[in-house]
Amino acid sequence: MSWIRRRSALAMILASGAVPLVGASPLFAAPRARPRDDDDDEERGIPNLFISPCGEPFRAATGAPYPVADWFRQANKKGDGKLDHAEFLADADAFFKRLDINGDGALSPYEVRLYEKTMVPEILGGTVTVGQNGGARLWLAQYGGPGGGGPHAGTQPIDPSGDKDLTPPKPKGLDESGVGAAPYGFFQEPEPIMTADFNVNGLILKDNFLKVADMHFTQLDEAQKGYLALATLPKTAVEKLLEKSHRISRRS
Repeated sequence: MSWIRRRSALAMILASGAVPLVGASPLFAAPRARPRDDDDDEERGIPNLFISPCGEPFRAATGAPYPVADWFRQANKKGDGKLDHAEFLADADAFFKRLDINGDGALSPYEVRLYEKTMVPEILGGTVTVGQNGGARLWLAQYGGPGGGGPHAGTQPIDPSGDKDLTPPKPKGLDESGVGAAPYGFFQEPEPIMTADFNVNGLILKDNFLKVADMHFTQLDEAQKGYLALATLPKTAVEKLLEKSHRISRRS
């Protein structure tokens, strides 16, 4: 399916308000930093990554709490544990401004590519390694892998240090039918930025970006309380796998 057809389908799904929560999907490698136990095979190759409803990535080192809590604290400016509608939209608005390099109120294909290739390469099949001190190192890998269709499809990861093959090991026991950002977020959206391409022309207008955020809040606020609580947010496919492996709450 072409990107245009995929964007059109996503736009139609969002317009109906029927975006399902995430299911299992392909995952890519992160280095191990602790001794193996009987459940390590399930965790092998799973990045400790959360992609927020507006597409912003939050990463943590292996063994650290799942970074959904980092996003929640950032968005909940009042710090009262209740992420309300205004805060949710403000968080999306702030991230859009980061992506909108020239400040024209629209994300161009160039700005979207920068997001995909340098900020969240996992969408296109790349990897980011995070050390125990929180430092991140980016591999611009396999553009056009799962979730992408760029000019470097199927190539090996680029390694600045000179190693020849950094292809990550395939995680075991995972459904590989999904693509892109879906395993790391609340929604089945392979590319969360392009979800807002309502006009199917490659330009992401700020108004449409915020409309998607508004729909996301409504879908997450099933009880219609007017706010979201961290403890009641759905768990991503990645969080569930990490939680099972560690036998601890990833939001602690």
